[in-house]
Formats: sequence, C-alpha cells, structure tokens
Amino acid sequence: MNKQNIIDHTLKARKNASAPYSKYKVGAALETLDGTVVYGCNVESKAYPTTLCAERVAIFSAISSGYKDFKWLSVATEDGAYPCGSCRQIIAEYLGDAPIFVINSRTMSLLETSIDKLLPHPFK
Repeated sequence: MNKQNIIDHTLKARKNASAPYSKYKVGAALETLDGTVVYGCNVESKAYPTTLCAERVAIFSAISSGYKDFKWLSVATEDGAYPCGSCRQIIAEYLGDAPIFVINSRTMSLLETSIDKLLPHPFK
C-alpha cells in the first residue's frame, strides 16, 4: 500500500473519533496480511481513565475479528503525536516489527518509525 493510501485510511478513521472533552481527535489504521484495513479512533468518557486510544481500538478490533498478523499500523493527529506508553506496549506485543506511520493531519506529513525506536525496553 502506498503512503497516500495509508494517510487516507488513517484520516478516515480519525473522522470517527469521539473526543467531546479534549477535542483531540486521533485515528489509527492497520493492515492485515490479507489486505484488510482495520480502523480505530479514540473514544473519550467523562470518567477519563476509561477513555480508549485509537491505536488500541484498532488493534483490539482486529484481534477480535480473528486477525493476528499485521503489515503496518498508522496513527493520525493534528500535530503528529506519537502513541502513548500504553499503546506502545500493546504495539510491541501484537505488531512485532511492523512499521509504524505517524501522520500530522495539518501538514499531511507521514513519518515512519518502529516500535524498537518508540519502546526499546518493553515489559516482557
């Protein structure tokens, strides 16, 4: 899949974000080995600790649909923020060495990174 398609999928996922409290919308997408693209978005709650991040929503949705292996994961925010620590741990556990794409929706830039760079010492 080319970079523009990755951006398009991730921005589409971001449109579904429910962020009534922070107003900070996040979208995530990941591609399975059979080419299926699974979306996730952040979903906020008044009880803020129960809020779910877009990356984990996408990963857990894919797993609950029976997928185990992934080609890549992408995340889009308005400022190109990287996944939080909790998401990094889940990415390390379920995506292995799949590339991670971080998208800034304002500049439409895409940065490629890896979980080894984001979380060099995951909990094992």
